Amino acid sequence: MATIMPAIAATHFQFPHQTAFYKGKVRDVYTLPDHLVMVASDRISAFDHVLPRAIPFKGQVLNQTAAYFLRATADIVPNWLLDTPDPNVSIGLLCEPFRVEMVIRGYLTGHAWRTYASGKRELCGVRLPDGMHENDAFPTPIITPTTKAMEGHDEDISKENIIAQNIVSKKDYAVLENYTRALFQKGTEMAAERGLILVDTKYEFGKYQGEIRVIDEIHTPDSSRYFYKKGYAERQAKGEKQAQLSKEFVREWLMAHGFQGKDGQKIPKMTDEWVQEISKKYIHLYETVTGQTFTPAPQTERLQQMEKAILKYL
Repeated sequence: MATIMPAIAATHFQFPHQTAFYKGKVRDVYTLPDHLVMVASDRISAFDHVLPRAIPFKGQVLNQTAAYFLRATADIVPNWLLDTPDPNVSIGLLCEPFRVEMVIRGYLTGHAWRTYASGKRELCGVRLPDGMHENDAFPTPIITPTTKAMEGHDEDISKENIIAQNIVSKKDYAVLENYTRALFQKGTEMAAERGLILVDTKYEFGKYQGEIRVIDEIHTPDSSRYFYKKGYAERQAKGEKQAQLSKEFVREWLMAHGFQGKDGQKIPKMTDEWVQEISKKYIHLYETVTGQTFTPAPQTERLQQMEKAILKYL
């Protein structure tokens, strides 16, 4: 049996002039006076729970995929990224985040489908057409925002309530909508070049010196869902399940082992073989979505390498 590579479960750096540290589900975020240092760990989450084992190279895949798409869309929407001095690290501008996530859906799947299948025909204030089937394309992509919770679950919310509750001003929300549609259109075009369909995704935005910028990751397997373009129409016509490119396979494995993040449920044991399989799938995701060959970062003294690269940049 192949040896499991080491994985980065956590970081504990202390940088000069550091003002804050935040440990997210996946990222370790270090705040400096005007910059943000974001380290993509190898932690993996599903159903709002961090799973007990970290996945080798998963953080590198996530960080490099996000950087690839942020650079590819910088001429369309300004973003926070300045540099990636290490395969697992992004350094960017410290933006004041909007407390919403802009979820955009091109297809009726996931949460939208579960809502639709329950008989509801409205999601986040958006009217859903009658007569649709799971994984059908919407006539026009729909934006279904959520509140950005510091802890616990994000909640669906309508555009009208976001503005009424002054979470985002009407003027700024119009920009967020335009940027969301522009990014999704570009992502759709880039996916098509790779034989993929960008099904749905989410974007987060913030302000830096009064300018709205996209922050965090975009078009990664953790934030987005892809279908394979080849065979989509045939599978849809037959009512068959669509072939997906996302971390849905992790959720499906958890559900098959009796875990959906509900009270009283226990996260199943992750074997070495399963951890290795997830790692391989993430690398495959990176190469398929970006068209680039994955080059694993050297795993000896990994944390020291990271810290040295960050300090050199700072």
